Amino acid sequence: MTPRCAVYVDAGYLLAAAATRATGTSLRGGISADHERLVAALIAHAEERSGLPLLRVHWYDAAENGVPDATQRKIGLLSRVKLRLGRIGFDGEQKGVDLRIGLDLVAHARNAAIDSAYLVSGDDDLTEAVEEAQAHGLQVIILAVPGRTGAPHGVSHHLHAAADDLELLAADDLDSAITRRHAPTPAVGATAQAPVPSPALLANRPRPTPTRTEPAPPTGLVYSSTTALAFPADLTETIDSVARHVLTSWSSGRSKEELAELETARPSIPREVDRALLRDLSDASGLQDLSDPIRYQLRARFWAEVDQFNQP
Repeated sequence: MTPRCAVYVDAGYLLAAAATRATGTSLRGGISADHERLVAALIAHAEERSGLPLLRVHWYDAAENGVPDATQRKIGLLSRVKLRLGRIGFDGEQKGVDLRIGLDLVAHARNAAIDSAYLVSGDDDLTEAVEEAQAHGLQVIILAVPGRTGAPHGVSHHLHAAADDLELLAADDLDSAITRRHAPTPAVGATAQAPVPSPALLANRPRPTPTRTEPAPPTGLVYSSTTALAFPADLTETIDSVARHVLTSWSSGRSKEELAELETARPSIPREVDRALLRDLSDASGLQDLSDPIRYQLRARFWAEVDQFNQP
């Protein structure tokens, strides 16, 4: 059998890390991705560095009831790409994605389908699968997204230690495939939308103190406390910065109606936004496990930024 390589892409990691590089926050909705160009860059890297022809790219993501959306269907139709989907649970979290990656990696190693695997992920939960695949003779290399400083973004120490090597996707290839979303320009004669403030404008506005609100039943979103808590100054500044950047990224290109829906759902936060808040604060602070008080303060800070955003 001809020796081959393969690429295993955790789309959640790849796109969140790319969004962080482009916008400063991991909110996937803040970017547009040229998936064909992105896949081509992954294939070129794997074949050049391994010296082996590619078997295929395995693309893992989550979808409602495991049914692909329009974008995922297009990805699945790309040449040499196999789409593998987990589910989005009732709580908004992805289910089964890491399991599918691990099972495929080990199965391909056991069947000697490939000789070298490039894993585009940073998830600690994949460490044991990597070690099991290596026990069957497979070489496993982490292919990470470079952060703005050039360091690998969001790769678990345990996963890095278990892998045979860690390589970085070329920054130029990544940047050419990822575009930051901006607010659309109103058509001639159309009613202009309320402008989205820049990060600098948000940073210079006075910051109101969050106040307590009565709990409201969650409606498929994340309930958030709006009670102000005391933290060390450095962590408070980090929380403020994360909340500000996530709101700016999420609001870019949103209509007045979408912004109004956010306010109507208060104190619940959209799952996508809440995940970005927690992931970005964890990355910025170096805290892997965020305590409940920190989570409460982060969400309270987000609503304080929304209040400031809505001021005329």
